[in-house]
Amino acid sequence: MSGAISLGQAVVLGVVEGVTEFLPVSSTGHLKITEGIMGIPVADASVVGFTAVIQVGAIAAVLVYFRRDIARITTAWVRGLTDKEERYHHDYQFAWWVVLATLPVVAVGLAAKSLIEGPLASLWVVAGSLIAGSGVMWAADRMGRHKRGEDDTGFKDAMLVGGSQILALLFPGFSRSGATMSTALMLDLDRVAATRLSFFLGIPALTGAGLYELKDAVGAGVGAAPLVVGTAVSFVVAYASIAWLLRFVAAHSFNAFVVYRVAVGLLLFALLGTGVLNA
Repeated sequence: MSGAISLGQAVVLGVVEGVTEFLPVSSTGHLKITEGIMGIPVADASVVGFTAVIQVGAIAAVLVYFRRDIARITTAWVRGLTDKEERYHHDYQFAWWVVLATLPVVAVGLAAKSLIEGPLASLWVVAGSLIAGSGVMWAADRMGRHKRGEDDTGFKDAMLVGGSQILALLFPGFSRSGATMSTALMLDLDRVAATRLSFFLGIPALTGAGLYELKDAVGAGVGAAPLVVGTAVSFVVAYASIAWLLRFVAAHSFNAFVVYRVAVGLLLFALLGTGVLNA
């Protein structure tokens, strides 16, 4: 098969994407590490495009898993366009907050595209960001008072949590989920509310990124079959990952993720330092 990614590699990358997209461990970092281990050129335009496209499978899993919530919020938004009273409803306001909170990360993504796909795509950056993000998550989990639920979120919460996605955009390895959850915890949201807010705020940003990169993925040599397979696998695995994560955070701290991230970051530094992996 021609192209930068084979069907077998697409399956592996789909599994990695599905498992890690919503866990606070950095899907981008794990994808880059996996690509490096399999000898796939990390900075190749088609590979960058492929990884962005299969994220759509994971986002589709969110849409299906939270379909009732999304339908309720969307209905409130549509009603609010013509009904003034509906505009005071939290769901109507929340819909606009998600849109507005996405704008900063879109602006930075477009402005810094060359840096994100170039120097910042280095596995050295991934390793350092994994460890740095672990410190932020550890501090946030202890600083936060976990006293606010999802219904207590406001415009400021959405903008701060949504804006924190920029950290993961610029520093692959920091983790979009990790950045948003940590910010939400610092704002005193409980772990379940922080996790659900992270899911909702990720929908427009990740969907937009996947659609934007589609032309590069197809045009640069990735065939339709690997794209379809990778996206389908990421959907199935991500759905299971979402269900597991919500059950986990309801009863546990983020300590396990902190330890795991540090271990992966140190391992990656060792692999890069010994020449086993090429940055």
